Amino acid sequence: MAKVGYARVSSVGQSLDVQREKLNECDKLFEEKRSGTTDARPQLKRCLGYVRNGDQLIVTRIDRLARSTLHLCQIAETLRDKGVDLVVLDQNIDTSDATGRLLFNMLGAIGQFETEIRAERQMDGIKKAKDQGVQFGKRPALTTNQIVELRAKRAQGTLIKDLMAEYSLSKATIYRYLAEDEA
Repeated sequence: MAKVGYARVSSVGQSLDVQREKLNECDKLFEEKRSGTTDARPQLKRCLGYVRNGDQLIVTRIDRLARSTLHLCQIAETLRDKGVDLVVLDQNIDTSDATGRLLFNMLGAIGQFETEIRAERQMDGIKKAKDQGVQFGKRPALTTNQIVELRAKRAQGTLIKDLMAEYSLSKATIYRYLAEDEA
């Protein structure tokens, strides 16, 4: 049974020293300086590929391991399938026993609940803003008067490339404004 550690900090300017000290009894330590929000974490991928049945994956905190509750659950499933226990030092979680698995699953469920509540509040805020007339998305490139002017110039034979230059718009946008007139 090997004790395998994983340490991560979010930026190059941060130090791994505190995590290294806590993980000093590990037989092997994988380290990286990358944001947790990115999928590109090669040392985590190597670590998960390295661990074997009976090993322990040890981290200092859950947020050092996963970027979201979903990602945490995916990692936990990978570890479970490989017969590897997860130990989180600062939160006293050890999935080798029933209490540790219960606590781990409860933390995951609470995290998922928080994410869903946050999404609901965000949707409520968006709905309220829309009800109050707030417009979302990119602002129109041209005013109503400019659109009428653009269409008139095109009807008089002005070339698309000249309209593009005059209004600083792409060909697709010019054609979209012209097509709206037909609809």
